[in-house]
Amino acid sequence: MTEKEKMISGQLYNSMDKELANEKIRARLLIRRINNTKEDNKEKRFRLLKKLIPDSGKNFNLVFPFFCDYGYNIIIGDDVFINFNCIILDIVNVSIGNRTLIGPNVQIYSATHPMDAKTRAAGLEFGKPITIGEDVWIGGSAVICPGITIGKRTVIGAGSVVTRDIPSDCFAAGNPCRVINSI
Repeated sequence: MTEKEKMISGQLYNSMDKELANEKIRARLLIRRINNTKEDNKEKRFRLLKKLIPDSGKNFNLVFPFFCDYGYNIIIGDDVFINFNCIILDIVNVSIGNRTLIGPNVQIYSATHPMDAKTRAAGLEFGKPITIGEDVWIGGSAVICPGITIGKRTVIGAGSVVTRDIPSDCFAAGNPCRVINSI
């Protein structure tokens, strides 16, 4: 099994692997081109963005700058809006449902590291997939931690740190994020 196959399946993998390093460089060069494309050249930006995130739905609206690890592990539904300065660490699947709104400075981390220092020092890491349901609104500067599922129609308050799954149809906020009430 290659290091990439291990990474995508959520197993411990060597993050310094040559194939993965080359793919990160490819993504970062593409991101630089996207972020540096002039504001009035939307067609070019979104053509490049489709190369970075091939599995993105119709009417995907992204305000730049934007950053991610690979892009190919991001799945974006239709009519999704992502505001300024979003960071998605996508070493495993990060799925964002239809009509979801993501505020500025939101950070979505599927990447994580072993608790054991020796394993971390060996350059090994792993990921846990993230699923964000349809019609979700994530407020600005929220952090979504590895392995999280956010249910449909849920609102995550600005500045929240989501460390556990959040059900559908609720408002949740805080650090750590917790359900405040049903909506």
